[in-house]
Parts: sequence; C-alpha cells; structure tokens
Amino acid sequence: MNLVFWIFLSLMLGYVLLMLGPLAGGVIAFGLVMGTLFRGLYLLNDIHKRLKEMAPGKDRVGEVYEAYLKNRDRT
Repeated sequence: MNLVFWIFLSLMLGYVLLMLGPLAGGVIAFGLVMGTLFRGLYLLNDIHKRLKEMAPGKDRVGEVYEAYLKNRDRT
C-alpha cells in the first residue's frame, strides 16, 4: 500500500512539473534528483565510517608481535 502511495505521489509531481514548463520543471526535477543522489552518498559515507569503527584493522605493533611469535615457535 505504501508503494502505491509513493507511485501516485510521483505521478502527481511529474504532472505538476510538466505544467510548470520545461525550464522551471527541469530545474526542480534536477534539484530533486541531485538532492537524492547527494543524500544517498552521505548515507553511504556514514555507513562506511560506522563499519570502519566496528572492525578496525590491525596495527603495526600487533602484526610485528604475531610475526615474532610465529618465528619463535618455529625455532
């Protein structure tokens, strides 16, 4: 039901944009599309930052220590 509402709302917006003319309708449509793309990019960046904090990479000290333990166990 929610999808039908958004489809209907998009149809009405498209009709209004056509009635405004090519210049005004085009500018508003371009603004809507670019705003949506920038919002999506912002959300992807936010998700990336949160995931990066949850699973940090190994630091150099930890890597050297693990290599030392492996070499010590071999000898």
